[in-house]
Amino acid sequence: MESKSISISELRQDIVSGDWVVVAKARAKRPQEFVKSKRPSFRQQKKTCPFESVSSDTLFLASLDGKTENNNWWVQVKANKYPAFGKGTCSVAGLLGPYEWSRGVGFHEVVFTRDHERAIASMNDREVELIMRAYQERYRAVKEDPCVEYVSIFHNHGRLSGASISHPHSQIIAIPVVPPNIARSLEGSASYFRKHKSCVHCMILHYELKKKVRVVYENKRFVVIAPYASKTAFEMRVFPKFHSAYFEETSESDRMMLANAMRMSLGKLAQGLDNPDLNFFLHTAPTKNSAQFNHYHWHIEILPKTAIWAGFEIGTGIDITSIAPETAAEFLKKVTI
Repeated sequence: MESKSISISELRQDIVSGDWVVVAKARAKRPQEFVKSKRPSFRQQKKTCPFESVSSDTLFLASLDGKTENNNWWVQVKANKYPAFGKGTCSVAGLLGPYEWSRGVGFHEVVFTRDHERAIASMNDREVELIMRAYQERYRAVKEDPCVEYVSIFHNHGRLSGASISHPHSQIIAIPVVPPNIARSLEGSASYFRKHKSCVHCMILHYELKKKVRVVYENKRFVVIAPYASKTAFEMRVFPKFHSAYFEETSESDRMMLANAMRMSLGKLAQGLDNPDLNFFLHTAPTKNSAQFNHYHWHIEILPKTAIWAGFEIGTGIDITSIAPETAAEFLKKVTI
């Protein structure tokens, strides 16, 4: 039986990435204490918002009823006006003294919904499913470019998350390298597979679904857990219960189940912690040589902004959380939507 008690603090290691986190029992807070009572207002006027109409450079457009005539749309994707990556020639690199550089070739797109204020936490399953569809279809489109090695999909909610526009939106950035964070996750998964001939995430899910102490929510096809080695208080990860390395292969019916899991996860955070700022992002297999990544298990990570990195965290790279993930999961599980 899993122990629920720890001493002053406990070091926990992420079995996939190898990262360490500290669960600081002596500094523990009650879940309600994570509510930010004086969170700065983050609301911009609709009339100056860049996401209010269909533009000529729209890359994806979808409506709730399948008809997009007469400005009847729900989700739209277009190129970012101020991109971090853009079109160019692949594999252009060079040296500058002892330093290496390469061109930032790729794509940078914005995914946004019709509603100027309503966040994903306040949407219904169908509305969220169309956002997931936009992610998936644009992922499939940009992954075919010969320059692209990895496609990052992420969402910033609130000013503290890094969002510069209050209108709910996500971003898709396709880049010519595999990011270090993804590379570590892939290597951890591959290492476990070489030793055990099985998926490390499938093993984790089997254990978590059996114990139930860190399960926040589940439906027939997806499960939401508070990770054993949570990097921040109330961190959650959304996994398909079935093994799959590739987000882009998600079926339409499973996409609806994913939408339900995302809506419930974000809704529980919004209700339980009074709408905290947060980031969520996709972890999936790289776009090139995909067969070698069959061991991986794609998922979405949700990280609320409940703390700020200080000297210890910055100096060591080890996160400290003042609430155990078991306590966070128990609290969130009871939040009704």
